[in-house]
Amino acid sequence: MVHFSLAFVAAAAIFLSRLAFAHPGHDINEEIAERAAFFSSTEYTNLDHCAEKLQARSAVMIERRKAMVEHLRAKRSIKKRDFDTVLNTDHHSNQSVTPNSPSDVIFGANSSCILQAETTEGPYWVSGEYVRKDITDGNPGVPLTFDVQLIDTTTCEPLNKVALEAWHCNSTGVYGGVIAGGNGNQADATNINNTMFRGIQVSDADGVLQFDTTFPGHYTGRATHIHILAHINATLNTANSTLTGGHVSHVGQLFFDQTLITAAEAVAPYTTNTQTLMLNKNDGIFEQEAATSDPVLNYVYLGDEVSEGIFGWVTVGLNPNAVTTPRAAAYLDASGGHANAGGGGGPGGPPPSGGFPRPTRSAA
Repeated sequence: MVHFSLAFVAAAAIFLSRLAFAHPGHDINEEIAERAAFFSSTEYTNLDHCAEKLQARSAVMIERRKAMVEHLRAKRSIKKRDFDTVLNTDHHSNQSVTPNSPSDVIFGANSSCILQAETTEGPYWVSGEYVRKDITDGNPGVPLTFDVQLIDTTTCEPLNKVALEAWHCNSTGVYGGVIAGGNGNQADATNINNTMFRGIQVSDADGVLQFDTTFPGHYTGRATHIHILAHINATLNTANSTLTGGHVSHVGQLFFDQTLITAAEAVAPYTTNTQTLMLNKNDGIFEQEAATSDPVLNYVYLGDEVSEGIFGWVTVGLNPNAVTTPRAAAYLDASGGHANAGGGGGPGGPPPSGGFPRPTRSAA
């Protein structure tokens, strides 16, 4: 059984006292409460029990990530610079990393490890998205390729053939696929068919998958983040690159260093975003995650400037036997996007309950 200190309980009370509304009808305090409930009932609150197995595989992952950075630099014709340059010096780490650290330290010792609770999926999840690596749909922004390794918390082994879904807003804080108040131009009916910055990738034998995207923008009430959702035992429909069957075992979020956010926000078109920027330190969900693990992607610049691109990586632990039932705000099929009335917050305002429906969760 997991026992929490009085300090943790007090901190949770502070989180719950914050009235932060990320979207119309969405009180993130409900999401924070669900995370606290998860950690009070789960056997693990981090991946420390997997340290030995993770360390045994670290050399392979270091070489893999180094090779990927070189590939991305060559692809974008970016002049190589030394691997001893790292900008990930602000966020929580197991040991000090300096700009003079060697590549094995950059890619190995400072790997974020997350055990994320099942959370509300937020108001902008769209079901039926495509299995694809490039999720930009040609939209502008700072190029970001991020690498996720999925670890089974019950065995500490990599999770193969898990379909991880990712979605985030564009450079000015707007999500594609959903028409709702507070999400860009509500009068733009075409946004229901917009698949930008949404997609699914399947993990390999090392539990690794990647997305090519752009650095997400921000919107009022939340720090910059990417949503993720894990599908277990789903089947790929090769005819239209979609998933069928299986179950969802994980819903979570990934974050970024504040210094990296600041750098990206200084680049067009992020500079045209008029929404209020919330700092990581003021985001209750970020603070709750950081209390037990490191929810921030590690990263390196591909060139000398952030505008030339970023490569990021993170390790996420999840229990594939857990079952959660999220509700989508909309769904995508062969004829385009369709709103789900009341699902995931519904289009344009709060659902009938005044809060978002909680995903049901059970352990198989």
